[in-house]
Amino acid sequence: MAQIKPSLAKGTRDFSPLEMEKRNYIFDTIKTVFKKYGYQEIQTPSFENLQTLTGKYGDEGDKLIFKILNSGDFIAKISPEKYTTLNANSLTPLIAEKALRYDLTVPFARYVVMHQNDITLPFKRFQIQPVWRADRPQKGRYREFYQCDVDVVGSESLLNEAEFILIYKEALTNLGLRDFTIKLNNRKLLAGIADIIGKPDLLIDMTVAIDKLDKIGLDGVKKELISKGFDDADLAKLDPIISLSGSNSDKLATLKQVLKDSEVGQKGLEEVDMVLTYVSKLEAPALDNVEVDITLARGLNYYTGSIFEVKTNEVAMGSIGGGGRYDDLTGMFGLKGLTGVGISFGADRIYDVLSELNLFPESTTKGTQVLLTNFDQSAEDFALQLLHSFRRKGIASEFYPTTAKLKKQLSYADQKKIPYVVMLGTEEVSSGVLTLKNMTTGEQQKMSKEELLNIF
Repeated sequence: MAQIKPSLAKGTRDFSPLEMEKRNYIFDTIKTVFKKYGYQEIQTPSFENLQTLTGKYGDEGDKLIFKILNSGDFIAKISPEKYTTLNANSLTPLIAEKALRYDLTVPFARYVVMHQNDITLPFKRFQIQPVWRADRPQKGRYREFYQCDVDVVGSESLLNEAEFILIYKEALTNLGLRDFTIKLNNRKLLAGIADIIGKPDLLIDMTVAIDKLDKIGLDGVKKELISKGFDDADLAKLDPIISLSGSNSDKLATLKQVLKDSEVGQKGLEEVDMVLTYVSKLEAPALDNVEVDITLARGLNYYTGSIFEVKTNEVAMGSIGGGGRYDDLTGMFGLKGLTGVGISFGADRIYDVLSELNLFPESTTKGTQVLLTNFDQSAEDFALQLLHSFRRKGIASEFYPTTAKLKKQLSYADQKKIPYVVMLGTEEVSSGVLTLKNMTTGEQQKMSKEELLNIF
């Protein structure tokens, strides 16, 4: 058999023990905040039926779904005649019935519908699992990455949106970030803008284009809008709206005048104002991190109300979180009238940010604390008893598994960054005087077993 050079699939990564300690620090910090606000954890499968996922993310999102080929000789089941009339889109359902999940929100909606008789509404859940997107890999963007989602369904209260702002602020602050912006918009405001322009039927095209503002700039957005059916007069109305500046109050006051003739736009303004009011009542300082941003579109078709996006201002990075309200997502699975709202933390991007800013605490890299040497078979029974005593006290400890020269064992401890080594041989066991070596300073101390255990 030919030897194959090992390689990683593009857009994926391995994680070392040290990296896993840091990643788990992020997950645990975020999970603690989720639980504090009354959310409970669930998990869903890594892949779903393709029909469950398609049509939920817009045309551009659907293109990024990883499809799973059917097992067996799936090609044999398609007649040769069909190949002459089929294109890639029409062929896909015939050869792929499953797909890797694109996000955690749609699988959650499916979960709610299937378990509607087992859950208590409002249902507050969080979920920390990987998702997959066939996107072009770049800094901060991977094809396999983790999302940390928190959602509530069965509640129309905008108090939920306000609490999500507080969850973002508390979790990111607990992770050590200080300068970040929680952007807030409402799809009803965008619908109102489409109304006053006279192009309500092009709302999706407008939001998809506006959502690319950071990537392609204002000129690029205008060019795309023109290609979708907007004209120069429409862009003249849209330009001052996209360019809104000032405080949140200033922006809302301007929008109130601009959208005075749009019922849906006025409703969106009321909702944004109510979310900000709730935040001020719950924790007024949190408003310092909130920015009303009318250009925030979140190019997912299922959002119907509030939409969020979070960016750090300390590192050049895309969004590290986002979400919004979806009033009819479960309706796609047959359960009508169940509103929901949720947000997500981009754990992989947060990891990159914390690494660049050197914000991981030293405790996240804390592994084995003490190594017991093994260079005398007769001392093994004593070593195993001591190992048991360490572990009963909750001290992470190891016994070097085979007899070896001391230099090799000390090298092992050094490479694993184990801070202490206990020297164990026939002499130490018979005398009861053990030697503890500090691997950082090189200092050695002699002490009894009891004294040793008390130190740790």
